[in-house]
Amino acid sequence: MGKNASGVLANLKWPRLFVGLQGVKLADVPREFSAGITLAALMIPLNIGYAQVAGLPPVAGLYAAIIPLAVFALLASSRHLVTSPDASMAGLVGAALVVFAAPGDPMRLQYALALALIIGVLFFIFWIFRLAFLANFLSRAVMTGFITGLGIEVLTNQVRKILAAPHASDGGSAALQAAQQLHDTMATSMHTEGYFLELVALFDSIPNANLWSVAIGVSAFLIVRLMKRYTPRIPGALVALVLLTVVVAYFDLSAKGVGVLGAMPSGAPTLTLPSIPLSDYLRLLPGALAIVAILLCEGLLVVRSYSSKYNYKVDGDQMLFAWGAANVAAGFTGSLVTGNSPSRSAAMDASGTRSQLPSLVAAGTILVVMLFFTETLAYLPNAALAGIVANAVLSLIEVHHLRVLWRMRRSEFWIAAVCLLSVLVLGPLKAVLIAFLLSTIDVIRRASRPDTSVLLEAPDGSHFIPADIGDAASSSGLVIYHFGAPLYFANSTLFFEQVEEMVIDTPTPVRWFVLDAAAITDIDITGGEVLKRLIGILSDRKITFAISRADRTFRSWLEKYELMDLIDPLHFYPTNRHATAAFRKDQEKAIVESEEKPV
Repeated sequence: MGKNASGVLANLKWPRLFVGLQGVKLADVPREFSAGITLAALMIPLNIGYAQVAGLPPVAGLYAAIIPLAVFALLASSRHLVTSPDASMAGLVGAALVVFAAPGDPMRLQYALALALIIGVLFFIFWIFRLAFLANFLSRAVMTGFITGLGIEVLTNQVRKILAAPHASDGGSAALQAAQQLHDTMATSMHTEGYFLELVALFDSIPNANLWSVAIGVSAFLIVRLMKRYTPRIPGALVALVLLTVVVAYFDLSAKGVGVLGAMPSGAPTLTLPSIPLSDYLRLLPGALAIVAILLCEGLLVVRSYSSKYNYKVDGDQMLFAWGAANVAAGFTGSLVTGNSPSRSAAMDASGTRSQLPSLVAAGTILVVMLFFTETLAYLPNAALAGIVANAVLSLIEVHHLRVLWRMRRSEFWIAAVCLLSVLVLGPLKAVLIAFLLSTIDVIRRASRPDTSVLLEAPDGSHFIPADIGDAASSSGLVIYHFGAPLYFANSTLFFEQVEEMVIDTPTPVRWFVLDAAAITDIDITGGEVLKRLIGILSDRKITFAISRADRTFRSWLEKYELMDLIDPLHFYPTNRHATAAFRKDQEKAIVESEEKPV
């Protein structure tokens, strides 16, 4: 075991510093510096809002944009991905912490820091064992449903903050009481998150909404939307926050029920050690695994899209190390878990940046804000922050992609729909498990029903035409069967049943059966047993068994399962045309021999 561990460590590909800064020329520095200031302007309001989504102090969101952001920028191999808290990740963090401490409880921040450390360690483990490929196992449909569900949940919470309606003391309307009773009844058999109960309560609270708060929240939302459309290079979130903070202060709207952020500690982040029981680290592990899974899948999709767009290579395993280091830094500096920000990455791309330098500039800018301007941040209206976050969350609700799935592939649409509803009904953490389960089922389903066909020779003999198994009766006595996947336990039954159908349930006796093995790159034990049984059945029926287009790997599996002795060495053919020619020669020989026999 010690030798294996030392071997793994010896083969580690250690990360290289400053890869994300490569290619920056002196002439590019002014543009990159200006983009960094813009990035800081985007991060300040959004990071505060996402910290509130997670139920943490606003300063935790701002700290995430200082040391963790700088660490990631120095280690990342992607020149475009911006690391930062975002809506989906904040929702997952909030869900992971809900059983440990309520929002407002000082211990909630301690558990959040411990969660960041665990996430960092998990990323390091994934880096050591080079597990970046796991990102391929959550399909686009699964991610669409999961992220859309998170977006809907976070959006609902932001609308509630904008309404700023007091809690009903009489239990609410009849509809709300009925929804509560239904939720309580369901909770006796299964644990649900109560999203639809919250939705009913939200509609029930509309008559009691604070109109000043609604005006501030809707104004923030509209300012950001309009500026994004007409002045995309100006950070609309910062403009909305500055304007509406002035409005709230000038008209003293805080006295009329418009909540403000309140006092924040000033100064740079300091070394912080989470103070929670050691046993609770294990309890945090499932939530940390769920967050790592989503960050990994979402992040590598964004990373690969930019590397493809700008034609440079990204080391996926080094990205794992960068995420791990950033989150360990977050855990030790009082910060919210940091992940991927597709929206801010897109904003930096639109500004023309080509490196991680803007992230370093943004980290320095936000450090200056934390040192000298925290008193100003205390007057930020909560409704404006909610409106800004609500605008950002809309990009997570992928209605267009759901429509595409519905139109192009209904089975994947229903997978996305199940993931979406799982987030809302069961909660994000359980929904991650369901997402992985659905992805696994989908992979097995596809592998168990591979593309199979009978290959029929074209009339002019120039090529072979694939035909469905049941519709391709051969009048010549030759069957060429193409099996389009590795042969293993999930599809071996289909393989055997289709071969039986072709050689038994056929009006014309089959004389030769040729297996086109071009796509059979692997055979497990079950597949080997089925193949052995098939060869025996064909032999009993006096049907010649031949193999075409088999590569070295296929032959090695036949040798491993001791099947080569059951197959004539002369019946391996490089192409289907060679196999067809051999069949015709064999039939001509059989005709000649039958004619020479005495009557």
